[in-house]
Amino acid sequence: MERVSTNLTLFYKIFIPVFWIVFMGAFTLAIWLTPASYIGAMTALNFRLAMVFIFLSGVALLYFTLLRLKRVEINQEFVYVTNYFKNVRYPYHNIEGIAVSRFLILTFVRIRLKTPGSFGKNIFFIASTERLKAVIREFPGLSD
Repeated sequence: MERVSTNLTLFYKIFIPVFWIVFMGAFTLAIWLTPASYIGAMTALNFRLAMVFIFLSGVALLYFTLLRLKRVEINQEFVYVTNYFKNVRYPYHNIEGIAVSRFLILTFVRIRLKTPGSFGKNIFFIASTERLKAVIREFPGLSD
């Protein structure tokens, strides 16, 4: 079985969201509990509302990006996908295609399934580039 997702998947999926939610949530709560009427040149209410907006925007961004990531392993017969709580295997005949895109130094991959599985119709992960190239060479029919 060959892992194609990066070793940093756990860091991206668990650590960064927990870090953001805990620390920015605590900072936002502390600002609401501070009795100041002005914070810098802003009124305290405007600053508090801005912090709530920043916090909720960050949580929404994390939800639609990093929290969707999965760990993916591939062997001769199946694609194994886990979100670190649940493991699912998909046969190759259920895979419609694999789309690869790059953003800065990261390689994002989306596996499209013909029929929705336990994780939906699309599976997202950040690939280990060398391992992904090896898998695509081995299974050329999967790549778009």
